[in-house]
Amino acid sequence: MTTNFSILASAKALPTTKVTNQELTQLMATSDDWIKQRTGIRSRHVATDETTTSLAVSVAQQLLQQSRLAATAIDLIIVATMSPDYLTPATAPQVQAAIGAEKAIAFDINVACAGFVYGMQLVHQYLQPGQTALLIGSETLSRLVDWHDRSTAVLFGDGAGGLLITANPNTATGHWLGGHYATFGADGHYLTAGQQPQVNPWSTRTDGADSNRWAFQMNGRRVYDFATKQVPHSIEQALMQARLESSDIKAFVLHQANARIVKSVGQKLNLATEQLPMNIAQYGNTAAASEPILFAEMVAQKQVQRGDKLVFTGFGGGLSVGSVVIEY
Repeated sequence: MTTNFSILASAKALPTTKVTNQELTQLMATSDDWIKQRTGIRSRHVATDETTTSLAVSVAQQLLQQSRLAATAIDLIIVATMSPDYLTPATAPQVQAAIGAEKAIAFDINVACAGFVYGMQLVHQYLQPGQTALLIGSETLSRLVDWHDRSTAVLFGDGAGGLLITANPNTATGHWLGGHYATFGADGHYLTAGQQPQVNPWSTRTDGADSNRWAFQMNGRRVYDFATKQVPHSIEQALMQARLESSDIKAFVLHQANARIVKSVGQKLNLATEQLPMNIAQYGNTAAASEPILFAEMVAQKQVQRGDKLVFTGFGGGLSVGSVVIEY
């Protein structure tokens, strides 16, 4: 059984500063070839004047312009991010204020790199017929990176992307067909970032405010094994719920974590190359922003058409995975 889930617009926003692999060789012992062979990444965008909020606001403004909707018509704003500018206020309320969406409720979610797909599920469950939502993934991961640690610094980039989604039953196209979600909390310690220091006068802990635990720390092998096992399983479960085969899907919009992971998933599911779009070479891993950035480019380049069936999949910190099947 399908339910209405119509994407009216898609958009992206990227910092103006672009950092190539060659530039990273000035900060750490690495090379352009080493990075490309292991990740597929050639460059990434890094926020200098931009913030997680400003990138999200830019996406929201573009979505309103494309759809020709007034901000007051928006009922819900969700921002998926693991790199907010503040712990409070959250990013979404600042977006609400910036665009004048005074009738919308607004909040953030943090499921790291799976955040956008989890946000799709929340929008699907929350929206009543006739309501409209802004779903945005926005990240400035550069603030969570140790730029001298080549095991993590070469991977991440900054950016934002988003969708304007309506549950208007009168819309001819756009349906939610199925989904699958899973969390593996016992493995969460394999990928961490942003540990909060305990600095009150009574604390006996030694990880103070200058602790390097703020930066990304990752067991690459464990995370790779998790992704290459659980992502295909999640996609298969979502397709089963939708009663579809992989051959019915026009494109699989996967989180852009690592080109080798994406290719491995494709091989395990016997997908054609054209079913697996990738832009990780230009942007790196932008966490919750990666799927909407990729999808916005696909729409702009007319790689998808109304009525196409698509799979969105996110995976990462938590450890978490989620897959959604929709008709565009």
